[in-house]
Amino acid sequence: MVDHEFGGQHTELKLSIVESYLKAFTTALRSRFQELWYIDAFAGTGSRTTRTVSRGSELLEERMVEIIDVRRGSARIAIDVRPQFDRLVFIEKNKAYCEELRRLKVDHPDRNISVVEEDANLSIQREIAWTGWRHSRGVLFLDPYGMEVEWATLKAVAETQAIDVWFLFPLAGLYRQATRSFADIDASKRTALTRMFGSEDWAHELYTGKVTSDLFGETFEIRRSADVAGLERYVQTRLESIFPKVLKPLALPIDRKPQRFSLFLCISNPEPKAIGLATRIGNHILKAGISS
Repeated sequence: MVDHEFGGQHTELKLSIVESYLKAFTTALRSRFQELWYIDAFAGTGSRTTRTVSRGSELLEERMVEIIDVRRGSARIAIDVRPQFDRLVFIEKNKAYCEELRRLKVDHPDRNISVVEEDANLSIQREIAWTGWRHSRGVLFLDPYGMEVEWATLKAVAETQAIDVWFLFPLAGLYRQATRSFADIDASKRTALTRMFGSEDWAHELYTGKVTSDLFGETFEIRRSADVAGLERYVQTRLESIFPKVLKPLALPIDRKPQRFSLFLCISNPEPKAIGLATRIGNHILKAGISS
């Protein structure tokens, strides 16, 4: 078994929130649509390894003991959801991780599971490019390792008008790329930001010029005007430009400042009833997560 160790306490909360939504989603829509899809764009191995060290004793001699715990990742959680999803698509670039996902598929021969070893952006855009969404609905879980998710992918998902998206946005990655001083943004950072936001408008929407004076005269510098909260608001504004409804995100980890992630729920179906249902379910689950 391949070790896939990642995350912390906020990871358990994130997975708990997604699991609760998946259960509510299939319960509410099972009888209304022909097919229900779950797409996991960065599926990992399907499991999450955690390690803790505690004190133990052997023959009256105290020693440190490492405890290894293997917990369900998002892929295994989706398989276990009842009522079931009709189709599950697990996407992962890492070859070793894909081997674990294929073993997971073999263990569930009665389920329609696809394991796709490919870049998530290419795969998502291909997988959702079909004409059956009128009679189907889906949930996409975006939990990238960094800033891999492209704007073109988000736009393609929104255009289906059938897929709800849980997006763990890497806010820490954003404020590393969008440095305080505009002069520190090199070509690589600029490309990453433009790919993620879909245009170069971020440059004038997040940055402003300012003249400062000192003993040597005046200096003009362009600096980021948005703090961490402002960056999160900008991300939400961008998502709201293509999704009919985006819920106020959950800041993760809850007890750490500055926050590292923002957990968004983006709803692509523009029908008021669909927005109302997803909003009620999503807000209830997010509120319960905050208070847990």
